[in-house]
Amino acid sequence: MEQLPELTTERLILRGFRLSDAPAVHLLVGAYEVADTTLNIPHPYTENAFTEWIATHAEGIERGTDLSFAIMRREDGVVIGGIGLHINRRHNRGESGYWIGVPYWGQGYATEALRRIIAYGFEEMGLNRIYAGYFVRNPASRRVQEKAGMIFEGILRGDLLKNGVYEDHGMCAITRQDYLDSPR
Repeated sequence: MEQLPELTTERLILRGFRLSDAPAVHLLVGAYEVADTTLNIPHPYTENAFTEWIATHAEGIERGTDLSFAIMRREDGVVIGGIGLHINRRHNRGESGYWIGVPYWGQGYATEALRRIIAYGFEEMGLNRIYAGYFVRNPASRRVQEKAGMIFEGILRGDLLKNGVYEDHGMCAITRQDYLDSPR
């Protein structure tokens, strides 16, 4: 895989991040609320963090194991978030993670993007299972996953360390068979 495909939904375009996205991403992930609800986004988010992060994308894309998409609104081309799929070929599964900028919360964008990533994972990547985690203190993320067709699997207590605090980690997943059996 040389580059990411452009994936579309009714309201969104999912495409590879570009250096020109730096100002929008810095503004959105610079919000404490975004960093607080994600495992790997630091706060404060420095201006160099995006450039350093995007430099890692080419290798993950070439290996076909780490795919990071910008979430962009179709109507105006504004970048509103990001979504990724980390693929483990040995077990033929993928882990998705996502974030949406605070001004765009509660509008169904995360669910729409996750549904598209799930379809891509099963239909184009041939995966058997896609899962996602969330901090239990962030039930909105669980709702996103369930609305996207994932099934709640459980809670790993004290599983993740974020800012010096052990967090309970909820898990949802969908299998290829679940996907094939669901109405689309």
